[in-house]
Amino acid sequence: MNNAREARMMLRAHRYGVLSTISKKFDGYPFGSITPYLVDHDGSLLILISTLAEHTKNILQDPRVSIITHDQRDPHIQTQGRVTALGDAKLEPEREQTGLRYLRYFPEAAGYFAMHDFSFYRISPVAIRYIGGFGRIHWVDMENYTVQHYPLIEEESGVVEHMNSDHQDTMRNYCNHYRQYTALDVAMLGIDIDGFDVRADDRVFRFDFAQPVTDAQQARRALVEMARAAKQ
Repeated sequence: MNNAREARMMLRAHRYGVLSTISKKFDGYPFGSITPYLVDHDGSLLILISTLAEHTKNILQDPRVSIITHDQRDPHIQTQGRVTALGDAKLEPEREQTGLRYLRYFPEAAGYFAMHDFSFYRISPVAIRYIGGFGRIHWVDMENYTVQHYPLIEEESGVVEHMNSDHQDTMRNYCNHYRQYTALDVAMLGIDIDGFDVRADDRVFRFDFAQPVTDAQQARRALVEMARAAKQ
């Protein structure tokens, strides 16, 4: 696996990070804020922010931002995996369509989404610094990081609906086998080229595919293979 895919998978595995913007009020000083984010199918990051927020005011003046996330399960701060993405934050015009997927991951944001002063901004990375652990430090090849359009993007909703309607026990088995967690209520939130996400009670688990999947048929094969392993 190349470090570009590893970096993208680490970004997908987490749900928030520190967003740094260039301060408008304090003449170019960096301004950091904790911000939920969702990695879209192509590897860009989506954030839902208010026009009243300081970071939004900064973005409107200068769209250059960075966001960092890290392996929040690892207590060893200096050696834990982490990713910093630098990019340009731009208003996402497809607000309603973007909201459908975003709110599956962040249902608690429904109230914010209903307010007209909240909008989606898409951060398109131009550079990524990936630290996979001690001695594994890379500037990522962005040609390998960015994902071109693939059929599973349009097929995602159908796969999610099918899994949630017909394969609740399978997802419980995923949680038990791969995350050592006994789940009661489960729901698939989304699926992409690198893996899929399941809400298990009050937790969200990321499950990675061994190889990239680009359409529903490949996804089905990968999900079945993982289900067989989870039953053993």
